[in-house]
Amino acid sequence: MARTSSSVLLLLVLYITCTAILASRHSTVKPSCKSTTYPTVCVQYLLPYASKIQRSPKKMSLVALSVSLSRTKSAYSFLTKLKRFKNLKPRESRAIADCLELMDDSVDRLSKSFQEMKNLGRVKSRDFLFHMSNVQTWASAALTNGNTCLDGFADKSMNGKVKDSVTAQVANVVQVTSNALGLVNQFANNNRH
Repeated sequence: MARTSSSVLLLLVLYITCTAILASRHSTVKPSCKSTTYPTVCVQYLLPYASKIQRSPKKMSLVALSVSLSRTKSAYSFLTKLKRFKNLKPRESRAIADCLELMDDSVDRLSKSFQEMKNLGRVKSRDFLFHMSNVQTWASAALTNGNTCLDGFADKSMNGKVKDSVTAQVANVVQVTSNALGLVNQFANNNRH
C-alpha cells in the first residue's frame, strides 16, 4: 500500500512539474506571438525554443529570424528538386526559376538580418537604430520576395500539383518571415530612445 502511495505521489509531482514547465513556455511565447500576423504559426514554431528564448525579446527575435531562415532554406531546397522534374510546363519552370532566385536572395537577407541582430551591442547604444533598421529592411525584403514568388503562381492557368506544392512551401516561409519581422519591429519599438 505504501509503495502504491509513493508511486501515485511521484506521478503527481511529475505531472505538476511538467504542467508548470509547459505553462512557463506558453507564458513566454504566446503573449509575444499575439501581436504577429500569424499567431498560431508563431506559437507552433517558437514554442519548442521557449527555454532558449526565456523572457528575452531579443532572443525571441533571433529565434524567429532563425526559423524564417531555416524555412526559407528548406523552400529553396524543395524548389531546386522540383525544378529538375521533366514534365513541368514552361510557365511553371519559369515561375520556379524566379522563386529560386527570390528564395536565394531571401536566404542572404535573412542571414544578414540574423547576424546583425545577433551582433547588436547594448540596446541603448547610439548605433542601435541604424542596426535595427538594417535588420528590419533585410527581413522586409525577404518577406517581399516570398510574396513575389507566390504572385508568380497566382494565375489560374497555373493550377495543379506544382502550384499547390510551391504555394504550401512558400506560404509557410511568408508566414514565419512576417512573424519574425513583427517580433523584430516589436523589439525595436520597445527599445527606441
